[in-house]
Amino acid sequence: MRRLTAAVLVASAAVVLTGCAAESGAGDVVGQGFVSGDGTVQQWDPDEREDPVVVEGTTFEGDEVSTADWTGDVVVLNTWYAGCAPCRAEAPSLVEIATDRADDGVHLLGINTEDDAGAALAFQRTFDIPYPSIEDRSGQVVAGLSGVVPLQAVPSTVVLDAQGRVASRVVGEVAGSTLDGLIDDALGVQDDA
Repeated sequence: MRRLTAAVLVASAAVVLTGCAAESGAGDVVGQGFVSGDGTVQQWDPDEREDPVVVEGTTFEGDEVSTADWTGDVVVLNTWYAGCAPCRAEAPSLVEIATDRADDGVHLLGINTEDDAGAALAFQRTFDIPYPSIEDRSGQVVAGLSGVVPLQAVPSTVVLDAQGRVASRVVGEVAGSTLDGLIDDALGVQDDA
């Protein structure tokens, strides 16, 4: 009986480990621990955009946040977690955009998919993040967005136009200049060059 129980436990563990490896293997670089995005940008013209989306949740500080409060402004959503190397690499650009574009009516909202409060708050302090992040370890926020715009990697960045509709998405690390351009497009800013 002990041998049968041990065999069942070993087989169960193998199935679980295989499932995790298969799940994380899609785009995962060996030993990296996260699914990589390639920086692919997708944009939708105003007449192609779906209905508005509302993202809401609780920050790691305990405050309730809803993008519905920012209707009329452009909102940038960014999925992240503290141990994600591309998330750490893009953090300074996101901080700069949050600071520089606030007067343009641009709001940033982080969506943390992995961390407990301690790790998330340490990341926010390390990078001096000026915008809120909501906790989404349950995956409900990302699942809600995925019905409109699939988020295939962490980090992923989504720009909502002033009506709350998805205007663009970047899968993977986003460059500050790219995000600035996507924000300008969502704001309807014309390039005079």
